[in-house]
Amino acid sequence: MNTPLAERLRPKTLADYVSQAHLVGENGTLTKQINLGMIASMIFWGPPGIGKTTLANIIAETSGRPFYTLSAISSGVKDVRDVIEKAKQSGGLFTTKNPILFIDEIHRFSKSQQDSLLQAVEKGWVTLIGATTENPSFEVIPALLSRCQVYILKPFEKKDLEVLLKRAIETDEEISKKKINLKETEALLRLSGGDARKLLNIFELIVNSEDSNDITITNDLVLEKVQNNTVRYDKTGEQHYDIVSAFIKSIRGSDPNAAVYYLARMVEGGEDVKFIARRLLILASEDIGNANPTALVIANTTFQAVSTIGYPESRIILSQCATYLACSPKSNAAYMAIGNAQQLVKQTGDLSVPLNIRNAPTKLMKEIGYGENYKYSHNYENNFASQEFLPKEIANTKLYEPGNNSREKAQRDFLKARWKEKYGY
Repeated sequence: MNTPLAERLRPKTLADYVSQAHLVGENGTLTKQINLGMIASMIFWGPPGIGKTTLANIIAETSGRPFYTLSAISSGVKDVRDVIEKAKQSGGLFTTKNPILFIDEIHRFSKSQQDSLLQAVEKGWVTLIGATTENPSFEVIPALLSRCQVYILKPFEKKDLEVLLKRAIETDEEISKKKINLKETEALLRLSGGDARKLLNIFELIVNSEDSNDITITNDLVLEKVQNNTVRYDKTGEQHYDIVSAFIKSIRGSDPNAAVYYLARMVEGGEDVKFIARRLLILASEDIGNANPTALVIANTTFQAVSTIGYPESRIILSQCATYLACSPKSNAAYMAIGNAQQLVKQTGDLSVPLNIRNAPTKLMKEIGYGENYKYSHNYENNFASQEFLPKEIANTKLYEPGNNSREKAQRDFLKARWKEKYGY
């Protein structure tokens, strides 16, 4: 049988649907909508393999509505308009059951593609159900987002994944031909990362790779089979986070060759161009920071450029940025400083701001000492006046320690001189 196990086990009804009780449980938000027959346009947000597509199918089937589906990876504006035209015709003049249009990975749609949906959703020609792994606040245009309810789908819990494994063993026609003993499941669950599709694909791989009809699933067996098999279980799920992790660590480790290799892996795998650019933006501040402030400027410009251009040309811009960042001096001093400061805030609570640096917009505030004795730094030699800015309970605390590179060495020397003038050592 060529149909994957995950597809064979795809639930057809809400009763068979596992997890997301907050949405489809007895008192779930979507359960009430479905029972009332009042399906509004919505967007499902959550990681891969947690049932977004399945839930859209179930809603359409249960409500008895025509169902159209598009993939944002392969569909353009023309495809959207064609489907909307078909949906308008199939809806008819005398039915309130307007068709459902499901768009997988809607975050990959450009602004123009999303704009093409607006009228259809607003006029009620279609009920839109979008699925995304990315925060819709950033990836869906405001006009469309305001017309949709966003529902967050949670990763599967351990008990949910174990239910799916037992269901596969007990109900699947192919799997049930063998006697399977689930002795250990930790490795299966860990490798799945909460992704049900990935879990079932790994499970099927292991079962099919064993010649015996009597199989005992252990952690060692799972790890052996997975490590020895190069099958890519899911283009966006299986290696998604491993590849981007390797990409970031290669840049952090100043290896432009590895960085551009993993970039190519993501580009060839169809990774969202803005997802890559966002990671470069974060890295430019977290791992380079003040060692080379221009890195953040370049990363931000890269994000803006690829958001405008898209593939295939964006691969060049991403390559330029990635290799630049890999070859840049590194420092995580700013990253460490905010971490230290947050930890201090958690430990000490809301300490009072010193009176001399408080804002004094009213006469009363001035009378009680707000802003009194504040030294305006620009009125002093070298634009520096010795005064304490931290609350008295944590005065003389160092939170920022410049890194060991030429740019931050200058900062270190500057701060050292100010510190000596301020505290005398």
